Parts: sequence; C-alpha cells; structure tokens
Amino acid sequence: MTTKKRICTVIIVLVIVCTVCVGGFLVWKKTGKGGSKSSQKVYVQKVSSLNTASDFKLSNRSFLGVVEAQESVDVKYDSSKTVAEILVKNGDSVKKGDKLLTYDVEAINLQLEQAKLEVERLQNEIASNKSQIAELEKEKKNADQDAAVSYTTQILSLQSDNAKNEYDIKAKNVEIKKLEASTKNAYVTASIDGTVKNVKTVDKLQQDGGDVIMQITEEGDYRIKGRFNEQNSKDIMQGVSVIVKSRLDDSTWKGEITSVDTSPQKNSDGDMYMYSYGSSDEMSQSSNYAFYVKPESFDGLMLGQHVLIEIDNGQDTSINKTGIWLYSDFICKDGKKNYVWAKDKDGKIEKRYVEIGQKDEDNGDCEIKSGLEKGDYIAYPDKSIEEGMTATTNEADVSVPPNDLGTDDNSDGDTEGGDEDIAFDGSDEDGMAIDEDMLASMTDEEIEEYFNKLYGEEENAENADGENADAADADAAFAE
Repeated sequence: MTTKKRICTVIIVLVIVCTVCVGGFLVWKKTGKGGSKSSQKVYVQKVSSLNTASDFKLSNRSFLGVVEAQESVDVKYDSSKTVAEILVKNGDSVKKGDKLLTYDVEAINLQLEQAKLEVERLQNEIASNKSQIAELEKEKKNADQDAAVSYTTQILSLQSDNAKNEYDIKAKNVEIKKLEASTKNAYVTASIDGTVKNVKTVDKLQQDGGDVIMQITEEGDYRIKGRFNEQNSKDIMQGVSVIVKSRLDDSTWKGEITSVDTSPQKNSDGDMYMYSYGSSDEMSQSSNYAFYVKPESFDGLMLGQHVLIEIDNGQDTSINKTGIWLYSDFICKDGKKNYVWAKDKDGKIEKRYVEIGQKDEDNGDCEIKSGLEKGDYIAYPDKSIEEGMTATTNEADVSVPPNDLGTDDNSDGDTEGGDEDIAFDGSDEDGMAIDEDMLASMTDEEIEEYFNKLYGEEENAENADGENADAADADAAFAE
C-alpha cells in the first residue's frame, strides 16, 4: 500500500467515525435520550377534572344548601294561668313584641290576695306560739322535776311549728313575687316578625293536652339552609353577601346570610354530622354547622331544592360557564389554529385542533366549543412533547423531562444559520452512497480496493515524478 493511499484510508475512517457520531446525535436529539418517540411517556389528565366551568363544581368558598320552609316559633302559654283573650288569628302578620294573648288578671289578683292572707295567717300563728312559749318558760321555773319535763316538751313542739311556718312564709313570698310579675306581664308577645299559624282555642288545648297555643313563621315562604364545618367557618358570618346557584339550570340568586347556628348539626339518627379525615379518632373529625340565607327573590326556587351557595366576592357572573372551559395555558398555537396535546384512541399523543369560544380574561380560562369531550385526556404543553409519544395517567411513569434549553423543539431539528444548516447524510461529494456498515468490517486493503473501484486510478505517467515526490514528503510526515 502506497503512503498516499494509507493517508487516504485514515481520513476515510475518521470521516466514517464522524458520520456515525453525528448521526447518533441527531437520532438522540430527535427521539429524546436515544429512545423512540413511542417509548417516551407524557402525563395526561382528564378534561372533566380540568374543567373550570361552574356546573356542579365546588370550591373552597362554595357550600351545599337546600331550600326549606322559614323558621317557625312555638308560642306556649302558662297552664297555671287562665287565658283571658287570644288577640290574633291565623294569617295575621305580627312584629316582634306584639301582644298575642292575655291572661285573666282578676284570677291572678285573687291568687295573689290568697297568698298574702296565708302569709299573714302564718305570721300571726308564729306570734301566738312565741307568746305561749314565754308563758310556759315562766311556769317551768316554779314546777317540780316531773312537771318541768312536760313544759319542755310543749315548748319544743311550739318552736318546731314556728320553724315550719317561717319556711312556708318564705315559699309564699316567692309565689307572691311571681304573681305580682304576672299581673304586670299579663300577656304573651311575639319573639320574631312573622305570620301567625295554627292558633288553638283553650278547649282545643285541653283536648290535645299540649301547651303550644299558636306558631309564628318568619316572613317569606322559604329560606335556604347551608352547611359548613370548622375548616371553612371563617367565611360564614351574619350579613355576608352570597350567590345562590341552581343545580337544575343556570339560574342564580343574590342573597345574604341572616343567621349562623353554632350548635353541631345532627342527622336523622340523632348523631352529630361529622367530617372525617381518614381516621376514626374523634380528634381527626370536624363538626358540621348550619347557616341560613335569605335570597333577594324566591322566583324559580322550590321547597326541598338543592343549591350551591358561594361567597359573593364581586366575581363576574355575566359569563355563564357551561360545557368545557380550560385554562388558556393548555392551548397551543399552530399558525392561526388552536390545538391541545391530547391522547388519541391508541393511547398516543396527538395534536388535537379545537375551536375556542368565549374568554374570561380575569380568570384566565376559555371556552372549548368543539374538538374535546369531557372524557378526553390532555397534557400540559411542554417543548419536549411530540406526536406519537405514549400517554400515561401515572406521573411516576413519565419519562419525558421538561425542556429547559429555552429552544423550540417543535421545529423538527431545523435551525437557521451556521454549520447546522449542513446536514451530513453519509454520501460522498459526488452523491455516491457509502455503505458504512460494510466499511466498518473491512481491512485496510479491502477499503483501498473499494475506493479504487469507487473513484478509479488517478495516477498517470505524466505526473509520476511529482507523485513520487509528494509520496516521499507524506512518508516523512507520517513517520513523524
């Protein structure tokens, strides 16, 4: 083998090595860490779980509620008194403090006089007993021993009677104070504003054996009862404005929290409602409480209807979000077209073109009019995602790392300017294909023969002398 051919062989081998390295790098960049696209896994989530539309969707400021009848208050009467007159009838509207019925004051005054007379009698009896005791004490001093014992017995009996009478006087004085108070409050008043219902006569009360003579129901046909627990109690206060949302349609009502019940709620079995946090230990549970909302209007509400109650923070309710709404971050641009990275029927990642509708600039989401269903799965956009990758719902399986290079990998590997515009495709300068696998398995002599056939002999008799001189110089350089 001539020196020139040996040098040519070394150069060719170096070119082959470079070819293999560059080709491998391009494959690695295209497929990601040397693997195929189909082996790379991308995390996807169900559209329904990402949907920002308000349909049946609870937030940390949303509460479940139910439409119920307004609060009713039982009006009870004192069965120890005689009802003189009932001042209201069914359907009457009353204000807090209005008189509902009166008691018979004459009967109360009679009881009061009897009690005072009884106290006077007891006091007279005590005075008489004290006089007798004084006389017996005098006689006892002049009596013999046997008679003194009899005097002592009589004195102790009178003292015992006085002690009992004094106790009875105290009891009667308490009764007198109550009767005097009854004469001053000889009527029953309303405890709330409302409408009078279920008024009973005294005869009816005696027949039924109860003490509820009527009921007062708060103004308005309905109220809304909401439920909250210890974890979200900071938002629930009397006077707070709320938005009531129907779960039947798109109807909404403005309202206000009128009262908060801080006693734990009970279920139908009489047990308290509790929220559990994965443990039966009562220290890991949270009690359930109630609050009540008065809507500005009851139009469209039905008794027993279940609703959602949201704290009114001035949110824009003019956009009625139904269907599918996604945060705009999930939407990619392809020219003028919009698309998302979606899982296809074969479980692979694809560009799914979608039609965008309304946009909520404040919330950062937009309406998906077509192209997606709630049961579809989509991925959060990343520069490393390409079509054909495998979709997975298990975050632990994800093998495509986020692209931190700051370049657009969706450019299919093409870049502008510099040496990267030159694509080495494994062919020689004349376009003749080089079989790299075959060259790698050849000996030097076989490679020399291969290139001789490929390019042909370039030596001729005319430049033989110059060739020999060049060869000598090349041999010296090679030896060095």
